Amino acid sequence: MNVRKWWTSTPIGAGLAVALLSSCGLQTGGNAADSDDSIVVGMSDDVLTRDPVSDEVLPPDPASSYDPGSWLLFNNVYQSLISFPRGSSTPQPEAAKSCAFENGNKTYRCTLRDGLTFSNGDSLTSKDVKHSFDRAIRINDPAGPAPLLSTIAEITAPDARTVVFRLTVPDATFPSKIASGAGSIVDHRTYPADSLRKDGLAIGSGPYQLKSFDKSRAVFSVNSGYRGTARVKNSGITLAFFQGDQKKLASALRNGDVDVAYRGLAAQDISQLQESSAAADKGIDVVEGTSAEVQHLVFNMKDPVVGKLPVRKAIAYLVDRDALVSEVYHSTATPLYSIIPAGITAHNTAFFDMYGGSPQPAKAEQALRAAHITDKVKLTLWSTPSRYGPSTDSAFRAIAKQLNASGLFDAKVTSLPFDEYERRIAAGELGVYVKGWVPDYPDPDNFTQPFFGTDNVLQNGYVNDDITDRIIPATAALAERGATERAFDELQGDVAEDLPILPLWQGKQYAVAYENISGLQWTLDASTVFRFWEISKF
Repeated sequence: MNVRKWWTSTPIGAGLAVALLSSCGLQTGGNAADSDDSIVVGMSDDVLTRDPVSDEVLPPDPASSYDPGSWLLFNNVYQSLISFPRGSSTPQPEAAKSCAFENGNKTYRCTLRDGLTFSNGDSLTSKDVKHSFDRAIRINDPAGPAPLLSTIAEITAPDARTVVFRLTVPDATFPSKIASGAGSIVDHRTYPADSLRKDGLAIGSGPYQLKSFDKSRAVFSVNSGYRGTARVKNSGITLAFFQGDQKKLASALRNGDVDVAYRGLAAQDISQLQESSAAADKGIDVVEGTSAEVQHLVFNMKDPVVGKLPVRKAIAYLVDRDALVSEVYHSTATPLYSIIPAGITAHNTAFFDMYGGSPQPAKAEQALRAAHITDKVKLTLWSTPSRYGPSTDSAFRAIAKQLNASGLFDAKVTSLPFDEYERRIAAGELGVYVKGWVPDYPDPDNFTQPFFGTDNVLQNGYVNDDITDRIIPATAALAERGATERAFDELQGDVAEDLPILPLWQGKQYAVAYENISGLQWTLDASTVFRFWEISKF
């Protein structure tokens, strides 16, 4: 299972409920507003790849990029067979006219809409759909989405408008997987079957087409040939890239150089903007939406210190999530007491029920003494702010302070560059470390199978055969996702008892914009799809 979606810069999800409105039906391109209503969106995420030979900056290829920034481009330039409507976690037809399971959720058949074309004028048929999935699986790029497609056994295209996926096992989550960026449909004539595109172009059939791209910005115009469910409400979008420079992004917003700041403002900047009368005077609004981004403490089960369950229990009794999200994240996150976050089917409070919602030093001491641990527990918390944001070190220092205040621990924090961090985790050298997760799709499976399934992303030596062999396969086979709640409750209870990880927080998703920008509330939900077409300028 992939490790690349263990990614975050600042908390980005959960808080303001986003209402569910139905799709407005088939929409063709060329319906945007006047030509002077293009919008500049600033972000500090990278939305690019580099050619390993020439070092040329290239737009991300759907077969090789698996991160929120790249998927932002994919969701707007490419179509998928099905997609997540605004405010909904249930995918609906997009490039497809209809899709349905057959053969006990082991076969998935889709029929395409009539008249689909790519932005270069080429027709889009089932041959392109088959090519797109076969290509991602064949290339199997280390930074790509192939792991999400691992249940595909065979794809056939019996006619120009029909595509059939035969799956290795019943997989009720398959529609959600292909509604994500992993389901992007590319032109078989211009995307090589066994290599990545290197000409700097991106050809899709989505609501927008990529007009230009470099390391500082990407310019998108409305795709006049688009046929799908999106209703485009602007004449184009420009993404301005700030390469991780959060202060520069905040400054660009205040100076009016960007209309919208999305992903990358520091928690403190968001808090200050919410409270700033100067920002209000300039007409700057903070828009809060839902998200399912989470962050956890991960315990190496083979570590000589935290490999002992009583030590992990003592930590669980002492961590003060309320203080953490208030003091470090300025309330741009909420405390998390479950594996599955709020807003996702089967969310519960297993960790709250077992370890409480406030520090309990007496119970922490009792857990240690029962295991004959009488000395202070020496502990290193490992952090990597280069991947998980500048607040990560501060958060870990706050946790170390909480542990040390009990008199039971002697904890410190060590920060590493991301490459070294990942290498040492894989080698089993780190005892306690941070991981953040941005979901691929809003389903409980995506918060459990990657963590506790075979070859999971935790890399912490945790094995629970009952979860791997029984609960995960059983829940994946249930088409009615509400029917999975009992099994996922059992899973979360088992994990809370075993403590291979300790959930910390669930993010809130934000965009900050001038008051003449509307529609941002329809881009900020648990699907993580940032919908260009919903944003308008007046």
